[in-house]
Amino acid sequence: MVDLSVTIANLRIRNPTMLASGILGTSPSLLIRAYQEGAGAVVTKSFTKEYREGYKTPIIIATKCGYINAVGLANPGKEHIKEIVNPVKKMGVPIIVSLAGSTKEEFRELALEAEDSGADGLELNLSCPHAEKRGLEIGSDPELVYKIIEQLKEDIRIPVFAKLGLSDNIITTAIKAEEAGADGLVLINTVRGMLIDIWTKKPVLSNKFGGISGPAIHPIAVRVVYEVYEKVNIPIIGVGGIDNWESAIEMFLAGAKAVQIGSAIAYEGLDIFKRIVNGIRNYLIENGYGSIKDIIGLAHQ
Repeated sequence: MVDLSVTIANLRIRNPTMLASGILGTSPSLLIRAYQEGAGAVVTKSFTKEYREGYKTPIIIATKCGYINAVGLANPGKEHIKEIVNPVKKMGVPIIVSLAGSTKEEFRELALEAEDSGADGLELNLSCPHAEKRGLEIGSDPELVYKIIEQLKEDIRIPVFAKLGLSDNIITTAIKAEEAGADGLVLINTVRGMLIDIWTKKPVLSNKFGGISGPAIHPIAVRVVYEVYEKVNIPIIGVGGIDNWESAIEMFLAGAKAVQIGSAIAYEGLDIFKRIVNGIRNYLIENGYGSIKDIIGLAHQ
């Protein structure tokens, strides 16, 4: 027997896999199903203060190495957080609510609503690469990230995880997030990119630019996790192009304590969680480890 459970801050989950934000994240039934299919926890789609319709189609396109999307943070707004969280909690599913504010006051308002709904934790979306005045625009400013998290930690009792995206400041921002009291980091979000249709001679996405996800960004995500692990002491949740147990193990060896799975669900189905968890278990057994904790950060030794 091996122990696949992990505790991140005070959140204990049965295995180190999570449904990533933005995937199935506004349907309680689908969130519950992801857990039933093997996920250790689920993360909702990012909520903003007000309802957001998002960008006009086309908003997502498949590529040779994953997807590029610019959904535009479409979501029903903070008043709908409870109706999504409550049914999931009743089924005993650990649920983290993703928040996308434009100011520290908005983040506080969203966080209080999510905590009141019964969420087990908060994931601050400080890294969306295609939402104006949100996401990466905020996450690229280490001092602003510090102020947002510092304020939340004064008012919020549940764990606060900062989701950071690829930027020149990501290591500095990660350090500032820890100094502000963040309970963990989520690394990384999609990476800004675009596609151009050579026949229409125009950008494919309505927003022109979108976030690249899938296998294309996996080596980047592993590198970021590896570098940040050497600079902080708080837990890291790795995300980016994880589509099999090998890519998950890679993240653990780099320093992640848990992993999130997103784009792979589109082409592998929800049972990808069971396959990855079984692969992790077999890897630990074959290598003589008794716990997932035994391999976290081993690539640094």
